[in-house]
Amino acid sequence: MMLLWKFFALGFSALLPLINPLGSALIFLGLVGNAPIETYRSLARRIAINTTIFLGVIELVGSSLLSFFGISLPIMQVSGGIVIAMIGWGLLNQTEDEPNPEKTSTSATPAVTPGQIRDLDDKAFYPFTFPITAGPGSIVIMLTLSVHATHPTVTETVLAHLGLFLAAIALSASIYLCYAYAPKIANSVSPPTVHGILRVIAFILFCIGVQIAWNGLNSLLTPLVKR
Repeated sequence: MMLLWKFFALGFSALLPLINPLGSALIFLGLVGNAPIETYRSLARRIAINTTIFLGVIELVGSSLLSFFGISLPIMQVSGGIVIAMIGWGLLNQTEDEPNPEKTSTSATPAVTPGQIRDLDDKAFYPFTFPITAGPGSIVIMLTLSVHATHPTVTETVLAHLGLFLAAIALSASIYLCYAYAPKIANSVSPPTVHGILRVIAFILFCIGVQIAWNGLNSLLTPLVKR
């Protein structure tokens, strides 16, 4: 069970800065506009389900995809770890931009029509789920963690993958809450507070990337040292 919770924490903390439910909710708010709260909740539910399925599929086919292209686990760990560390470093050093009032407020946006609501429903997967919620960076992280979850025994492998899947579910739940109540969040949470939290999480993401890359590098160098 410790392995399950370890990969749950690993997956949740690694994906959270990229999925960024609070930040993405502000973008979502600007795209949806002055729609009824029922529309927000309906879209949020569909996006959360889509995100769970999307990340789950990547997790399941990750190892098979690497085997198909002949990519070894250590190489994937080194490459993926570097990418994750670079993403974390970029988030850690990004400049703090003032929120655009046009994107964080719906007071000046005309109410949407029934036809526009149908158009919003058609956008539940693209672009609301991908790439706004779970973008290419999320794919790289989930793919890397999926390979990293492979263990010598079947039980350990299943527990590790289950932990990652539970992390995807937990993130999807946070996505639903943030998206469903995006108008209220935009008026209650100060941007500096959100930015400070994300800086801490970005540093954790950077450390996770370095650790994964080191594990892969260690696997590659150990046979050479023993010669």
